[in-house]
Amino acid sequence: MLQRRLLDALGCICAILNESEAVWALTGSMGFALHGIETPVHDIDIQTDRSGTYEIEKRLEQHVTRRVHFSETKSIKSHFGALRIDGVDVEIMGDIQKRLPDGTWEPPVDIRRHREFIEVNGLRIPALSIEYEVQAYETLGRMEKAQQLRCWLNKQNGPHLREPMRPAEGAADA
Repeated sequence: MLQRRLLDALGCICAILNESEAVWALTGSMGFALHGIETPVHDIDIQTDRSGTYEIEKRLEQHVTRRVHFSETKSIKSHFGALRIDGVDVEIMGDIQKRLPDGTWEPPVDIRRHREFIEVNGLRIPALSIEYEVQAYETLGRMEKAQQLRCWLNKQNGPHLREPMRPAEGAADA
């Protein structure tokens, strides 16, 4: 059960972004919870493309706590910004790329290809599919989280995902 403050912040986001051209989806714990996975949710993570990060920042200007900028670690890079809506932290990530085991970067994530729409409290909310999330966590070397999501999927649908990838050297550091 999501806290009222999280649902209110999500309602604010949907009211503004569903009227925009931005292609976006929830990811992380909020996305998991909307799919029905019991998990604590403390913030909201939004995944989009490069132009979407700047459009979201502009549309939610009064809530910006960290301006969108390009950010890179050893295992992931994206255009990144942060908001705070009624006490709820919101992260915006655009054109996310994860480092592959061979050291190259995967192409930016195509949000349209991996999002699903979930109806909650009269809102139509885009969230990344759990199948995609499993693969993303595997690529980052976060095998425990990937396995938790895989187990949930298997209980829902029976085993159907490919076997986990081996993590990139040092990918668990992210």
